[in-house]
Amino acid sequence: MARNLRLWLKELGERVISDTDSEQEKLNKTLAIFASGLMGFGAMLWLVIYQAMGIKFSATVPFTYLAISAGALALFLWNRNFALFRFIQTSLFLFVPFIMQWSIGSYVSSSGVMLWALLAPIGVMMFQGPRESLPWFVAYLVMTAVSGFFDYFLTEGMESGVTAQSIAVFFALNFAAVSTIVYLLISYFVRQRDKLQVKLDEQYKLLQEEQEKSERLLLNILPGPIAERLKQQHTTIADGFSDVTVMFADIINFTRLSEEMPPKLMVTLLNEVFSHFDQLAEKFGLEKIKTIGDAYMVAGGLDEHHRSGKAKDSDQDYCGAICGMAIEMRDYMEALSGIKKARLQIHVGIGTGPVVAGVIGMKKFIYDLWGDTVNIASRVTEQAGPSTILVDTTTYRRVRNHYHFEGPQGLQVKGKGEITVYRLVRHRSGGAATDAAHEGT
Repeated sequence: MARNLRLWLKELGERVISDTDSEQEKLNKTLAIFASGLMGFGAMLWLVIYQAMGIKFSATVPFTYLAISAGALALFLWNRNFALFRFIQTSLFLFVPFIMQWSIGSYVSSSGVMLWALLAPIGVMMFQGPRESLPWFVAYLVMTAVSGFFDYFLTEGMESGVTAQSIAVFFALNFAAVSTIVYLLISYFVRQRDKLQVKLDEQYKLLQEEQEKSERLLLNILPGPIAERLKQQHTTIADGFSDVTVMFADIINFTRLSEEMPPKLMVTLLNEVFSHFDQLAEKFGLEKIKTIGDAYMVAGGLDEHHRSGKAKDSDQDYCGAICGMAIEMRDYMEALSGIKKARLQIHVGIGTGPVVAGVIGMKKFIYDLWGDTVNIASRVTEQAGPSTILVDTTTYRRVRNHYHFEGPQGLQVKGKGEITVYRLVRHRSGGAATDAAHEGT
C-alpha cells in the first residue's frame, strides 16, 4: 500500500514538474502548489469555524473556493497548462476574500478578511516578477476602494450573529494567518533561491574553468593579441609587419628515422623535441607559428613589445632572441643524440624583413606568415648542413656584435637567385680574445 502510494505521488510529481523545466520554472511551480495548499488549509479552517458558529451563508464561500481550486489543480495535472492554473489560483486569491467580506458585512464585522487578497499580487511578484504583479496590485487596491465605498451599506455583521468578541478573535486570526502564509512563502522562496544560487555558483565555477581551458587552448594556437581580436570581431584578420625575424628548423633524415623507429616511439620523440622547442620559444619571448611534419617555425617581432622598439640594441631584441634560441636548439639536439643513441641533428635558416600575417580557415584555423622573408628562411634552411644555422644579411648586421659568425658565402635560392648568408656559430660571451682564438681555429 505504501509503495503504491509512493509511486502515485511520484507520477503526480512528474506531471507537475518535467525534466525539461528550467530551475526557475521548477521553483515557480513548486511555490504555486505550496501557496495553493496553504490557502486551501486556511479555507478549510474558516469553513470549520463558520460551520461551528452556524454562519451558513458565509461557509459556502470557502467551500466554493476549495472546489474551484481542486478543479484547477486537476485540470493542471491533466493538460499541464501551468499558466492557466496560475491565473485561476491568483484570481481566487484576489476575489474570494472580498466576497467573504461582503457576505459577512463590513471591514469590522468581517474582521479584515480581505487582507487575504494581498497574497495575489505578492504571489505573482514571486512567481513572475514585479512588472507582472502590478496589474494584480492595482486590482487589489480597486477592490479595497470599492469595499470601503460600500462599507456603510454592508453593516449586517452584528445582525448575522457575529459578536464583538468573535470579531476580535477573527481579526487576530486573519492577521496571524495572512502574516504566517506570507512568511512561509517568502521563507520557502528564499531557501529555494539560495539553493539555486549555490547551483548557479557551482555551474559558474565550472564554466570559468572551462573558459580558462579554452583560453589556454586558444593561446596555444594563436598569439595573445590575435586571439583577443578574433574573439571580439568576426572579420578577416590580416596584418602587415615591416620587420620580423623568421626561423625554420628541420630535423635531418627524419624520413629515415621514421622508417627505423616504431611509430609510437617516433611520435614520442618528436613530441619531446618540439615540446622543448616550445619552452625555448617561451623563454626567449618568441611566437611559435606552426609545425610542418618535422619542421618547426618560429618568429620574433610580432608583439607590441618588439614592434615598439623597446628591446632594440639589446640581447633581448627579437633578432638576437631568434639566434639565441637557434643555438640552444642545435645544442639540445646534439645532447639528445647521445641520450637516444641516435644521430639527431637539425639545420636552421633565419631571415629578417617584411611579412604578411593573418588567420586562415574557419575550422582548425592557424596564424600564418607569408612573404619573401618567409621564403628566404625556408630556402636557406634547405641548404644548411647538419647542425648548421644560416642567417641572411639583414639578421647578420643586426646581431653581429653579439654573436660570432662565419662567412659570408653565396647561395642559389629558388625564386631569388644568389643571396649572401652567414653561418651562426655561437654567442660572443667569451670576450674578444676567446672569439679571436675561435676564429683562428
